[in-house]
Amino acid sequence: MAAAFAALFLSCAGAAPKELSRSDFVLGTACTVRLVGGGSEKLLDAIFARLRAIEDELSVNKGGSQIDALNAAAGKAPAALGPDALAILKRDLDLSAWSDGAFDPSVGPLVKLWGIGTDHARLPEPREIAAAKRLVGWKDIELDAGRGTAYLRRKGMALDLGSTTKGFAADEVARLIREAGVKKAVIDLGGNVLVEGSRPDGKPWRIGLQDPFTSDRGAYLGVASLTSRTMVTSGVYERFFIGADGKRYHHILDTATGYPVDNGLMSVTVITPRSYDADGFTTTIFALGRERGMALAKARGVDAILVDAAKKVYMSPGVSAYFEITDPSFSFAE
Repeated sequence: MAAAFAALFLSCAGAAPKELSRSDFVLGTACTVRLVGGGSEKLLDAIFARLRAIEDELSVNKGGSQIDALNAAAGKAPAALGPDALAILKRDLDLSAWSDGAFDPSVGPLVKLWGIGTDHARLPEPREIAAAKRLVGWKDIELDAGRGTAYLRRKGMALDLGSTTKGFAADEVARLIREAGVKKAVIDLGGNVLVEGSRPDGKPWRIGLQDPFTSDRGAYLGVASLTSRTMVTSGVYERFFIGADGKRYHHILDTATGYPVDNGLMSVTVITPRSYDADGFTTTIFALGRERGMALAKARGVDAILVDAAKKVYMSPGVSAYFEITDPSFSFAE
């Protein structure tokens, strides 16, 4: 569910070191991995093989995936899950508990109904939304880590792990890079950006934060200077459609109403050491709204940047040390 976009400012002083880079379409998005000053084509092969394996296991849109099998068994019997799916689902359920269900991995029926980001996006009838909403309920997910199974208690329930799969995948890429001894790298999985180490000149990587009022790539409201951290954004600008009523309907769905979240926020950015955490918390904080979302960020020790419809920028403590606004039409909230 989480959509994100951040652009990298990669220029640095001095001669550029040898660099290897590869891009491919995996996990439903364009993924790019840059190895700066180390690595090999063999390492890139291993990285993209790992990404494809994660997609094959976890995609809700791929027949034969573990999630597809789990959803098909809803209300019937537990289904076996591999270590990747178990790890993600366990953490997703933590987010559900912390947010009192504002984040819910069983949102699949609503996601499928709206179809946002697909060729069949539409505004469903209220009765359809009510029926799908009744199938959403994280407390009806039984996870048995010991047996390696999960069970959806009610027929028609469906998991969608899209909010956190890219974050998990970015962390796996970073693990492979570190194990290979590469000290500097840039991982961009469709906007889930993770930087390993610093730039070749020793300075932090500079990552642009997308202006959520436009879908134009390269329109930034500010820049974060990061070293060995990850930055993920959820916003209203990435996946949406315009209904016959002229209203914009974005992809971040409210589990309480069944409609897209409408709380005055335009985007939420989270910066953490782990990409999974950043991925999951962006959606969760967005769904909770500014006050409850910022309270959760502070309680869980994650850095967050929230942008509202008035172009006010709210930050958790510590963010001002490495983030600056570059578009004068935005301003920090008092």
